[in-house]
Amino acid sequence: MGPNGTASSFCLDSPPCKITVSVVLTVLILITIAGNVVVCLAVGLTRRLRSLTNCFIVSLAITDLLLGLLVLPFSAFYQLSCKWSFGKVFCNIYTSLDVMLCTASILNLFMISLDRYCAVTDPLRYPVLVTPVRVAVSLVLIWVISITLSFLSIHLGWNSGSKNSSFNHTIPKCKVQVNLVYGLVDGLVTFYLPLLVMCITYYRIFKIARDQAKRIHHMGSWKAATIGEHKATVTLAAVMGAFIICWFPYFTVFVYRGLVGDDDINEAIEAVVLWLGYANSALNPILYATLNRDFRTAYQQLFRCGPASHSAQETPRRAGSSQLARNQSREPMRQEEKPLKLQVWSGTEVTAPRGASDSSQVWSVLP
Repeated sequence: MGPNGTASSFCLDSPPCKITVSVVLTVLILITIAGNVVVCLAVGLTRRLRSLTNCFIVSLAITDLLLGLLVLPFSAFYQLSCKWSFGKVFCNIYTSLDVMLCTASILNLFMISLDRYCAVTDPLRYPVLVTPVRVAVSLVLIWVISITLSFLSIHLGWNSGSKNSSFNHTIPKCKVQVNLVYGLVDGLVTFYLPLLVMCITYYRIFKIARDQAKRIHHMGSWKAATIGEHKATVTLAAVMGAFIICWFPYFTVFVYRGLVGDDDINEAIEAVVLWLGYANSALNPILYATLNRDFRTAYQQLFRCGPASHSAQETPRRAGSSQLARNQSREPMRQEEKPLKLQVWSGTEVTAPRGASDSSQVWSVLP
């Protein structure tokens, strides 16, 4: 795939510049590791999040976590030292891991978009369309494609025409070579086709959300409709914007390398676009978890001083007394306002009163 374990390096001669880059890369690695660990812990400790809907988010978090642990530290060291110091054998392992994990990360994002599309466009059939078997097959397919484009391709020399071509003996550099066929196939399978499908699916999701906001507006809740449409725009723009900004420059350079060769590529540009792609793994825990209401609740419980179970017990108690008072005051209103079942699948059956909550529940199924 793309993010070839290609840590194309350019030397940082200025000490201040080198220190700045070191700090930036270190912070990026720590955010990547910590953010994805939190996602895994939230799902593991919160029963509500252990649903089929979140399988791809957990898979994405594990993939990005492995990237942060197994690849990024070596990429940072290579970037700062301007030479590969770990030998030929580990170079091939490192580049293969880089390609495999970055490919798997992007394909997980692709599957998340398809899952959300099914949940929003056909919520009543979602449990039939998205089954445990199909999710398992999808996850296996993600890793089969990732391994084929990484370990298998690099070991057999499909990317350059010769085996073990990542390591340069003359100059200690570790970099995946890219020929025309590998560059085009890898770029299409890993990025351009998933990007096209993601644009279509998220555009359809946005249209459905906007139509629902218009219906709410016609019912008289203008404020709820405006807030709902704004949230849809911001959420989908953040998801697609981050994906395109992080990966489009890299894959453009990647395909260009296959067309003209590495000699015509500026090493500074190549390093920047590579780390821009890595940054997507740090953003994923924020975009695909924090924007989800259930995950936000799990994060709040996770970071409280007491255990989540204790917090979960205390919250209903506190809410019970206040809810009783509200129920007494709102009893006449409830007779006029019947609950509306939302046609959006988010792992549990949802009911909400007509109005603003109708709109807000839609966004919980967005990434």
